[in-house]
Amino acid sequence: MSEIHPSAIVGKDCELGDGVVIGPYCVLQGRVKLAAGVRLIAAAHLSGPVEVGEGTEVYPGACLGFPGQDVKFKQGMPTAGVRIGKKCIIREHVTVHAATNDQAPTTVGDRAFLMACTHLGHDARIGNDVTMVNGSGLAGHAEVGDNATLSGGAVIHQFTRVGRLAFLSGGTGVSMDVPPFCMVPERQRVAGINLVGMRRNGISREEITRVREAFRLVFRPGDLSKEEMIERLESLGRGSAAVLEMARFVRESKRAICPGPGRPPRLLSSWLNLRRRGRGESALDGLDEAPLEG
Repeated sequence: MSEIHPSAIVGKDCELGDGVVIGPYCVLQGRVKLAAGVRLIAAAHLSGPVEVGEGTEVYPGACLGFPGQDVKFKQGMPTAGVRIGKKCIIREHVTVHAATNDQAPTTVGDRAFLMACTHLGHDARIGNDVTMVNGSGLAGHAEVGDNATLSGGAVIHQFTRVGRLAFLSGGTGVSMDVPPFCMVPERQRVAGINLVGMRRNGISREEITRVREAFRLVFRPGDLSKEEMIERLESLGRGSAAVLEMARFVRESKRAICPGPGRPPRLLSSWLNLRRRGRGESALDGLDEAPLEG
């Protein structure tokens, strides 16, 4: 038996499981399917096709299933919509946009924790046990692996992939793929492995040691070609499922891989080039006096 507040609007195409609670001022339109025990606390808006898994909680202001922010997608075009997993927590003002195709929905795995104002763009996918902290977001077609963490304000460029158990620090952004187990402390750069996350998820000390070695020899230099990275990872991965997972991730990447600390930051490289040409000082002239825009 479902519990629906009198002020809620539930369309005729909605399908509600046992024990569903729909709080005040919620609006459900189109083909919305809520599994057993789903709770919409208040003022949540769902536009089908949307499926929400068992035991998931949705907080006020969340919007699930509305059309993606893609100028090529027009209202009324077919969409596979949104699929939310089991036992997720979707906090205030989270937005998860519908797919721009009619085959594969925008997908949130089981036990995801989407904190306030996080965003999944159209056709994005996140795995199980992913944490997205306040204000973090995925652009269209981005992918995040199981147990990954996006800290506050971290953002992922469209079509970019983030591997399993990766960790992005607050305010960072990437448009290049982030391998499994790696940490991103600043824009477009990996600088170590997620030791805490690996330990918490029961990865053995031996595997962690192998992953650390792989990072040191493959990702830290930042100057290896994709073929060289794959070759080294496959060699180091004999007997290590985790390192072979990193090799498989690199092999399947269609974008570049985030470089390690061995490669200088892009702005520093540009400045050094200017210095070599005798223009380094003039490139910095006036920065202190420059007015702030906006």
